[in-house]
Amino acid sequence: MATDTDGRTGIEGLSALVTGGGSGIGLGAAKRLVADGAHVTICGRSEDRLKGAVDQLSALGAATYVVADVTVEEQVAHAVGTASERTGRLDILFANAGGSFHMGPLVDADLEAVRATVDVNLIGTFLCIKHAAPVMAAGVAGGEGGSIIGMSSGAGHFPHRYLWAYGAAKAGVDMLCQSAAEELGKSGIRVNSVQPGIVDDELMAPITAGGPLLDDYLAEMPVSRLGRVEDIAAAVRFLAGPESSWITGDNLAIDGGHHLRRGANYGLLFGE
Repeated sequence: MATDTDGRTGIEGLSALVTGGGSGIGLGAAKRLVADGAHVTICGRSEDRLKGAVDQLSALGAATYVVADVTVEEQVAHAVGTASERTGRLDILFANAGGSFHMGPLVDADLEAVRATVDVNLIGTFLCIKHAAPVMAAGVAGGEGGSIIGMSSGAGHFPHRYLWAYGAAKAGVDMLCQSAAEELGKSGIRVNSVQPGIVDDELMAPITAGGPLLDDYLAEMPVSRLGRVEDIAAAVRFLAGPESSWITGDNLAIDGGHHLRRGANYGLLFGE
């Protein structure tokens, strides 16, 4: 990590892997990392989407992509290997890939939808950390540490009605990152997670377009506005770089203070 004579630091020349990097927050974070000089590899399941994203990223700096499903261990290992090829190291991992396949009452839940939600969020993040950490640790011997950022959610920190499967999986991500921080600190690796609130991106567009659920979100936020992809990307960039070199095991809320009040009521989507 570069340090100038005034003590300012940067991520120029570092290698980063961003999962789920083809759109939304993942792409926004990748743009920020590339713009600040990192060599960024994005991964996801849709090659067409990844190609389009890399076209955008390449206008800012060094970027490539690899097709990978974070729930498949061999593909995760391949993605980590690809991300470390250019410099021989992996310095930054943003384990961003996730999603929700179930919404609704617990007693009516479909097992496979719940299992898929846990797999893509919790198991996917676990596999990314499992394979990234040894590569990062090897880089420490050359004087560099590593930073891992997991993608959690406000739904994993406080209940959002009917979003419990996603929330439980994200709560698992937070605990996973804390546990990994405790284990990996001796190897020079920091691990944190981010807990975004509602962000105006493609994933949340049906809600951010307006309606009772959006009104409910905004009423419970001290800073009452939609989040921007750039808000999350800035936090990821901070946690990725040496500016946060003494921060590990933190679950950072980026939600306009939503966590100070109550979670969103997704029952409004069911006419409740």
